[in-house]
Amino acid sequence: SSQTAQDETIANDLVVTKYKMASEITQRILREVIDRCLSGASIREICIFGDKRLDEETSRVFKKDKEVKKGIAFPTCLSVNNYVCHFSPLISDPDMILKDNDVVKIDLGCHIDGYVAVVAHTIVVGATREKKVTGRRADCILAAYYAAEAALRLIKPAENNIAVTQMIDRIANVYHCKPIEGMISYQMSRGIIDGEKKIYLNPNDMQRRDNEKEEFALHEVYAVDVLISSGEGKPRETDIRTTVYKKKDFIYQLRMKSSRAFLSEVEKRFTLMPFTLRHFEDEKRARMGVIECAKHDLV
Repeated sequence: SSQTAQDETIANDLVVTKYKMASEITQRILREVIDRCLSGASIREICIFGDKRLDEETSRVFKKDKEVKKGIAFPTCLSVNNYVCHFSPLISDPDMILKDNDVVKIDLGCHIDGYVAVVAHTIVVGATREKKVTGRRADCILAAYYAAEAALRLIKPAENNIAVTQMIDRIANVYHCKPIEGMISYQMSRGIIDGEKKIYLNPNDMQRRDNEKEEFALHEVYAVDVLISSGEGKPRETDIRTTVYKKKDFIYQLRMKSSRAFLSEVEKRFTLMPFTLRHFEDEKRARMGVIECAKHDLV
């Protein structure tokens, strides 16, 4: 009903409280993850640590209310240098070790009762107040920072998604950088991290055809994702396998028992939130189960 929909927006004080709790947890753990991004540190170990802390902190709130689901809304990812995003290696994957001057993009998030707070931050390993970041690394980071700040100020009632896309592009150009092609910032609602309204960062040809002007409305929530490149801004697939998935709201009768068991566990534990195969007790079985699910567009 429209009343239920209204109750699940930030017009409701309890919803605001849940968003705030989720964002405080996310920010706190982001700081802890940043502190671990030192030369010689293992990316896999930092990702495992971030996820463990997200689980620990979310389990401490709303303890008495068993109806309130909570947990990871986006697994900890550390993507270095020219890797764009979503790098979160499995135990069975080759690890990557951080070194001085690496540009590290951190992503993570949690939810309380389906209300999501996601955060992303960029650091340069070994940089200090005395040893400042310079050159193209600095251009890229400043372009992303100011573009995100401008986007935040433009996302308000009566403004629209096209204006945000154009502003991000203008700011990136000042620093002779390019927004990453095809990246999308989504509207979020309860239990949904990729909602109806979208803001394209640097739309590719297909997205440009679909890119309708959409006005922002009161009480809407958005996750603003700004990714900037010092190159052409055109991402390419790597040979590193995908480890972060998300279930789609779609039904298909799977043939393999392992696939059905995998999907059932995903539905129970993560609903429609992103997860990593590392979250499964038997990683090998999860790697098998996800294949048929991905093939039929279930994840």
